Amino acid sequence: MNKIDKRPGHKLFNPWRILGWGVIATLIALPAVAMQFTSEVAWQTEDFVFAFVMLGGVGLAFELAVRASGSRAYRGGTAVALGAGLLTLWANAAVGIVGNEDRLINLWFDLVPLLALFAAIGSRFRAPGMAVAMTAAAAAQLAVGLIVQLAGHFAWVFTVVLTGAWLFSAWLFRKAASETGGAAAGAD
Repeated sequence: MNKIDKRPGHKLFNPWRILGWGVIATLIALPAVAMQFTSEVAWQTEDFVFAFVMLGGVGLAFELAVRASGSRAYRGGTAVALGAGLLTLWANAAVGIVGNEDRLINLWFDLVPLLALFAAIGSRFRAPGMAVAMTAAAAAQLAVGLIVQLAGHFAWVFTVVLTGAWLFSAWLFRKAASETGGAAAGAD
């Protein structure tokens, strides 16, 4: 007989979990529905695969974070970081942050979520290290904004918003670390 985990956030039929996956499924299905009514939306198979991988990956990463920690601050930090990374990668792939998606200068923006990911892996996803990783992502976001500005392009609104998101995530991870001493994975 299967044992049901009684920790908070580990319910078999958690309504937040169902809502989250439902939103992801809806976001992936919306373009398919829109294509039935307008020629303005013309997704190809690779567009749906990209959406599935990006949104499904974010959903899976958040599921793992929820299982790793019962701390609301840790979960919040994870949600904000995943949102910032998703927004960056999606905007860059869809339309590009500077000009269109084919401009090579946009690749600078993609480096920030990669840095955050590798720094998070390096910290073994522990809250104190995650705070440092997200602070590094914020610094990298500012550096990318400066590089893009020096190249003659304006992307400060995007840069400031995402820097704020990375810093807010770092603050939440610091809070999670202080709640439990940050010793265990996920600050639990």
